[in-house]
Amino acid sequence: MEIPRYLLHFDVESLKVEEVDLLVVGSGLAGLYTAAKAGERKIAILTKEKTEDSSTEFAQGGIAAVLSDEDSLDLHIKDTKTAGAGLCNSRAVEVLVNEGAGRVRELIAMGTAFDRIENSLDFTREGAHSRPRILHARGDATGEEIRRALVNHVRRLDWIDLYENTYALEVVLGPDGDCQGILAFDRNRGGFILFVAPYVVLAAGGCGHVYSNTSNPEVATGDGIAIAHRAGAQLMDMEFIQFHPTTLYGSEETTFLISEAVRGEGAVLRNKNGERFMTRYHPQAELAPRDIVARAIFTEMQKDQREYVYLDITQKNRGFIEKRFPKIYRKCKELGYNLEDDWIPVRPAAHFIMGGIKTDINGATNIPGLFACGENAATGVHGANRLASNSLLEGLVFGRRIALKVKKGERDAPPVKMVKEQIAKERPLGDDRELWRVRGQLQKVMTEKVGIVRDRERLEKALEELEELGAHLLYTYTRPAAWETQNLLIVAYTITKAALFREESRGSHFRSDFPDQRLNWERKHIVLGKENKEVEIIELS
Repeated sequence: MEIPRYLLHFDVESLKVEEVDLLVVGSGLAGLYTAAKAGERKIAILTKEKTEDSSTEFAQGGIAAVLSDEDSLDLHIKDTKTAGAGLCNSRAVEVLVNEGAGRVRELIAMGTAFDRIENSLDFTREGAHSRPRILHARGDATGEEIRRALVNHVRRLDWIDLYENTYALEVVLGPDGDCQGILAFDRNRGGFILFVAPYVVLAAGGCGHVYSNTSNPEVATGDGIAIAHRAGAQLMDMEFIQFHPTTLYGSEETTFLISEAVRGEGAVLRNKNGERFMTRYHPQAELAPRDIVARAIFTEMQKDQREYVYLDITQKNRGFIEKRFPKIYRKCKELGYNLEDDWIPVRPAAHFIMGGIKTDINGATNIPGLFACGENAATGVHGANRLASNSLLEGLVFGRRIALKVKKGERDAPPVKMVKEQIAKERPLGDDRELWRVRGQLQKVMTEKVGIVRDRERLEKALEELEELGAHLLYTYTRPAAWETQNLLIVAYTITKAALFREESRGSHFRSDFPDQRLNWERKHIVLGKENKEVEIIELS
């Protein structure tokens, strides 16, 4: 697939210019927290929809941190590495866990109200955690509460400007190949803006919409990963896509998931015959790592030739369920299910990408001045399979590390006249409406051939089909929805290429033709260079 440097022609000299000290792309937890901790300076946050629209909003379960006397740092580290299936960056995991409690306390100081029992924080347990260490808020509305507190906090800081409906389109480089800003499209006014900054942080979220079924919001189209890659940023661990085991089947919303915390509170999975099946797949049964639970459900669905299995929490009474999971209870009620009486139909859906833009433990990429944080970053902390509720913690810990680099002020602001990117050649104008059909096609390819279970034949066929669809990268389109689809094509291709390259099964990446973990892939990471022409295998301790 030929990946162009730019998606459309533009003239730097004619653009409206905004100069800032720090530019953050994305208004989820990672982006907001990074901006909030960067100190008093001129900061701009770009978000392509409203500030509230991010995956943070959809985080039902909670945030993991060692804040209980019954827990320990060593146990959290061990659980994270165990879930990561031998692929976690040990240094990154140590940073995550050791600094996590402090970051959560800062989140509380910013106004986040986690659930408590009397005066003590209330912890729950989720899959692959050896101790109850998950903080939650308003039962199953943790993401909403964190988002509320962070947005309110950031809006009180008058040195931070929030640019809503502003689509980050390209990373702009200087003459020496360093990042000097972002080309963005103002959806309100229909014009382009060049944001110039010495520090740019991509916190644009995940890419769930490369698949037909996803728990992600509509904004999760892999934009941060794609624009970084077009600029020459390395990508790592792209083959590792986590499928959440339990999204609600039959809902008009593909984004509604049934939190893992429901299983943490005792819910069990049943097949069409009412048999509890997880005990056949793993000693931890329903609390096994997510990849194992998702594959078990997938296997049962295929065996029974059904599109769902059942989740059963009828052993709990209505009062408990309504208090602990109010959002889930209401949604199921809307569809005619009483959780205290009925089994609810669930199925896996694309949920989280462990890979993304390769960074060091301070969020820096291989492009000077360009940082990445949150789901679009690959710190190595999640390995081959993310431990439940570590994602919000990752955004806090590494977001603050980026903020500390910004505070040091080691990079000077680039003069606007130094922004001399090579301008893209004009290309044929494409039909924006055609890209909706293309999006559906690529989602079908990824779901059928690069999903929960993979093999060489299907992966090679997927690459062929994506290559054909990739012809649409060579046309110019005029609307954000079309640019999103082009970004999804790039991300889908990199996922598939990495999945074909890794000839083993590890964590969320399962190859039926290589069903076992292989020693020669232990601690090995696939790094994709610009345009996927450079494939490097690196080893992280």
